Amino acid sequence: MNYGITLKVSGDYALFSRPEMKVERVSYDVMTPSAARGVLEAIYWKPQIRWIIDEITVLKPIRFTNIRRNEISSKIPVKGKSGVNAGMKDPTITPHMAVDQHRQQRASLVLKDVAYLIKAHIAVLDRRVEKGSEPVPENEAVGKHLDMFKRRARKGQAFHHPYFGCREFPVDFELIENESDLPTPDTSLHGDKDLGYMLHDIEFEQEHSTKKVKSTVPHFFRAQMSNGIITVPELPFPIKK
Repeated sequence: MNYGITLKVSGDYALFSRPEMKVERVSYDVMTPSAARGVLEAIYWKPQIRWIIDEITVLKPIRFTNIRRNEISSKIPVKGKSGVNAGMKDPTITPHMAVDQHRQQRASLVLKDVAYLIKAHIAVLDRRVEKGSEPVPENEAVGKHLDMFKRRARKGQAFHHPYFGCREFPVDFELIENESDLPTPDTSLHGDKDLGYMLHDIEFEQEHSTKKVKSTVPHFFRAQMSNGIITVPELPFPIKK
């Protein structure tokens, strides 16, 4: 089914990190499909569905700026006597980290004053709208999930506030329901532009056939922008139901 939604998202800054930059963070020129999916899931997510991104429209000129942020150079350990696993088993153990001993400054090349249109549709993984309910026809399941998303988007509700790559860069969102309300890209975005290879999405494997090891496989695509519009190809891997 291809019943979709159009959502306008905007913010002061955005950071869609390129994986090839190991030391300093450098953003892609535009929002990635996986980041767009993350915004939609922040507003409405159910294990019975998966959001599929169809188009991303860039509305404002692509501009970069440099910033410096305080970050930490390590993580709280998972294993060990004072790690996360130990804390889950023994409530008297409190995993912690002295931030002042692991603080470091890192430069980032981020996008400034961004706005996008996200066009997406829902793929149904489970035709039961709620856990324990009876399966319904696929079009009915899609319609119910879309109605719930639209109600939440109209009211500005979200499971957690969406952000552009980093929690310091919050997203303002607005549901577009009428074609007449669609904003148009800036004139500087007219024409065709090759954005190079961009992260499409990540395939999550629960386990290999030989051993139980979680793995992730990133998939990339050649992003082409025409008059501000990026048409996102189909997912290169099957959606597991």
